[in-house]
Amino acid sequence: MQKLNFKQTLVDAFNLGIANILNLLLTALLWIITVWIPYLNVGTTIGFFKIIVALSKGEEIKPTSIFSKENYKGLGDFFLLFGLQTAGIIAAAMLFVAPIVSLAWQFAFYFFVDKKVSPLKALALSYDTTCGEKWTLFFLYLVFGLIISVVCSLLALVPYIGGILAFAAVIACIAIVMGLEAVLYKHFSAKAEAPAAE
Repeated sequence: MQKLNFKQTLVDAFNLGIANILNLLLTALLWIITVWIPYLNVGTTIGFFKIIVALSKGEEIKPTSIFSKENYKGLGDFFLLFGLQTAGIIAAAMLFVAPIVSLAWQFAFYFFVDKKVSPLKALALSYDTTCGEKWTLFFLYLVFGLIISVVCSLLALVPYIGGILAFAAVIACIAIVMGLEAVLYKHFSAKAEAPAAE
């Protein structure tokens, strides 16, 4: 299985995010609106992860699917995964390795909703598939953040309309970030399935 290609991952993330920008922005907006509402926010958060998984598979994106009743199945396991991941990262912080563990478990929730595996298995899949690629992940997120900052800062300097342009760029970046997550999950999901195909 090939490792992440730095440049191609950024290009694919941009293309995927822009190609689905309207549906992705609507999904993000619906999630932001509901994230403050107890109980409903759990289902919409799970639905948000499912949208990224669907995007990674090239499936049609339906923003209102974050309200699906199916998202409430297995809430206990969802909270268990959240608790295990949080506790693990706190423990890692005490040993000064929290960033490494955070990157290693970055895709656990995607594996959880996609593969319908147990919380421990989701963490293990994320950890195993990111082995040997954490530095690439780190630099992808770093470079992506720097690009966003530079572009938005430069646009903000444009006389009269700089604020509007910078705001539009930030909005577009939301879709591109979602595209990046989908591209990365597609890679690691394929990597997880590779042994079974051999």
